[in-house]
Amino acid sequence: MVARHALFLTALACNAQPGWRSWSGGNDGNRYSSLTQINKANVKQLRVAWEFHSGDADARGRTMIQCTPTVIDGVLYGTTPTLMAIALNAATGKELWRFDPTGVKTRGVNRGVMYWEDSGEKRIFFSAGTLLYALDAKSGKPIESFGVSGRLDMTKDLDRDPPGAFSGATSPGIVYKDLIIMGSSVGEGPRPAAPGHIRAYDARSGKRRWIFHTIPHPGEFGYDTWPKDAWKTIGGANNWGGMSLDEKRGVVYVSLGSPAFDFYGGDRVGDNLFGNAIVALDAATGKRIWHYQTLHHDIWDLDLPVNPNLIKWNGRDALAQITKQGFVFVLDRETGKPLLPVEERPFPGSDMPGEVTSKTQPIPLKPPAFSAQKFEPSDLTPEIKAQIAKQTAGMRNGGLFIPPSRQGTVVLPGTLGGGLWGGAAADPNGNLYVNSQNVASVHQLVDAAPGAPYPYALKGYTKIRDEIGNSGAKPPWGLLTAINLNKGDFTWQKIFGKNDTTTKEVGTENMGGPSVTAAGLVFIGATRDEMFRAYDASSGQVLFEYKLPAGGYATPAVYSVNGKQYVVIACGGGGRMTTKSGDAYVAFALP
Repeated sequence: MVARHALFLTALACNAQPGWRSWSGGNDGNRYSSLTQINKANVKQLRVAWEFHSGDADARGRTMIQCTPTVIDGVLYGTTPTLMAIALNAATGKELWRFDPTGVKTRGVNRGVMYWEDSGEKRIFFSAGTLLYALDAKSGKPIESFGVSGRLDMTKDLDRDPPGAFSGATSPGIVYKDLIIMGSSVGEGPRPAAPGHIRAYDARSGKRRWIFHTIPHPGEFGYDTWPKDAWKTIGGANNWGGMSLDEKRGVVYVSLGSPAFDFYGGDRVGDNLFGNAIVALDAATGKRIWHYQTLHHDIWDLDLPVNPNLIKWNGRDALAQITKQGFVFVLDRETGKPLLPVEERPFPGSDMPGEVTSKTQPIPLKPPAFSAQKFEPSDLTPEIKAQIAKQTAGMRNGGLFIPPSRQGTVVLPGTLGGGLWGGAAADPNGNLYVNSQNVASVHQLVDAAPGAPYPYALKGYTKIRDEIGNSGAKPPWGLLTAINLNKGDFTWQKIFGKNDTTTKEVGTENMGGPSVTAAGLVFIGATRDEMFRAYDASSGQVLFEYKLPAGGYATPAVYSVNGKQYVVIACGGGGRMTTKSGDAYVAFALP
């Protein structure tokens, strides 16, 4: 009976979707796999199937790999610490080709690649810095007919090209038919920044086919939520965390960040559409269908950090958007109307000259916030509590949406969330899985240098920490939460990660996200302890743990080759987690 059951599960795994077709699993953004060969009963038997090392990590801990690879027809496509594109045999880890865009070791961020095929032609698109590259998927060589010698300069074709302003991409865009739809990473101020307009390019030629102005031009919807000439000078309102696609409807859902400058908006009085909004666009034309703004006139750097999950909510087509604040907005996919209650609540105004904050902000009433939202000093020991209280004395502190100030404002969650670019995983039953961290930031404004073209600057991206570098906020510092969206409540919430500086269970800071499978497993790295774990999706019990060669600060991909299921994660370490850098992809499978 056991053997017959195993054969049945193997058959299911073979018939399920074998690949991982985009950085978030599929265009729905759900980081979900229908494979079931690895299940709750056998996951503890996982072993390393292969380990690939790219050889280009920085020994000083400054490089990282945030890439979730794409797996198509037994080939894994990803990127390395110095932004080289690679193709590997997904069953063995053997390198098939490598493309170096610069010829020098360039530190940076790339979270994944895009795959396009038509009439037997197969291409890989990926971004490095300000350039978008098109490569032949079989050879890794540039497609000379795309753009200029196989690449596009993303600082161009914005309908306003600020001289010297950065515009590149860290997260992949979306492939829709013969279009490559791209967001961007731009400057966050106070210096002039590029606008974060959404652009669609022809997948064959690289020609721009449409553009959506995230900072509306005169005559466009939302123009009246800005000062008259803001579209000429204000940057940001960009999609840096990815987008999702409803292929059947032909609608792309874009999650946007804050306008620049991130912490002062005296030159952009108004609600600032489409900053901090989810926008539904016709994928063929770029025309707005609907929008929903999750935060008005952002001055806290509370970008929408990742694509929405396209889900079923009590049988209806819906989307779920996580935020840095730790909220989940659940919206009707057709209309953009909230399906779980949201309330506009009043919040305090700013005392900075010229700043006009929104009188209210939208607060979801369900589900509960998955992160702490009011700073309390760490109470790990009385000495640490006193130290942190002294460090924050005199600063403004009162919970969400207290404006930045000259004396310093304590913000929790900080600029790295809450939720972040690792995103949430969702299954077909309306369950959402999301990791979060509990690290507070200080937003303190200072006068700009004499002659600067802006009045205020931020006094550093300061985090509140104790003397050994731990978060200065009250633990836990890392959480993994399962949310039943149909009910609008938690299924479970677990402390996430192990901190070796204390015997207490406090969790760790984390970066990267989860994937979930039809067999009821949640796979995730992300934690500072450099572990890779599998959780029981229904209970939150840890079923498998493995120490990675470096921190797995990326989201794992799940796929199968010739009927054998694998789970792979990039182990790049380094970066903001300040652990050692790595250069590996590690794949797990059953013996």
